[in-house]
Amino acid sequence: MGKIYFASDFHLGIDVKYTSREREQQLVRWFDAIKDDAEEIYLVGDVFDFWFEYAQAVPKGYVRFLGKLAELADAGIKMHIFTGNHDMWIFDYFEKEFGIPTYRAPITKEIKGKKFYIGHGDGLGPGDHSYKVLKKVFSNSLCQWAFARLHPNFGIGLANYLSRSSRSSKTEETKFFGDKEWLAIHANEVNAKSPHDFYVFGHRHLPIDYLLADQQARYINLGDWMNYNSYAVFDGNNMELQFFENPKAKIFS
Repeated sequence: MGKIYFASDFHLGIDVKYTSREREQQLVRWFDAIKDDAEEIYLVGDVFDFWFEYAQAVPKGYVRFLGKLAELADAGIKMHIFTGNHDMWIFDYFEKEFGIPTYRAPITKEIKGKKFYIGHGDGLGPGDHSYKVLKKVFSNSLCQWAFARLHPNFGIGLANYLSRSSRSSKTEETKFFGDKEWLAIHANEVNAKSPHDFYVFGHRHLPIDYLLADQQARYINLGDWMNYNSYAVFDGNNMELQFFENPKAKIFS
């Protein structure tokens, strides 16, 4: 029986600690390292720093990453992709090209006898009201139609600029808030109504393994590949955060 892998927040397309190309090559090495024992792979949002599918075009680049997805899919490894706040305009490209289903909201799924609640995490929990309004606007089909009327040179360039501007204003991504983590609050609220074993999110950019209020369920945040190269692996019994080519990284709990 194979293992189940979860990763998120690659943000391909932006240069940070490593360039986007270097991070893409790192991800290809990671896929090669896990492909022999991977049964399923969940990509839990913000795979790209920006993505928009025009009717006859997608953003250029990422050929090594996309080629590796094709190889894994052709090898029979089942994969899943979630939209995040940076790549919410993934439509049907991955379904058509690779047979990878796309999810736009959290899902509940039983995996090897354990109950999982999986989602990117944007717009969940208390606060962040301005983003929640903005997400409704960006998810509106009329707004998507209007953006598609922009030439890709302008539309993608504008979106990349806004993405970088938004990131430069954020400071909370480096801080761990314990029981005040908004995704932990959301997980506790869901768990009180419908218990799960694991709550798996991205978005937060910190590798977190946090025991929820019932002292049984765990909130796992997958961290990111901009600073941590973190991911989670479930072998049917244990769920564990690990790091690829980053031995000094730490888990917040």
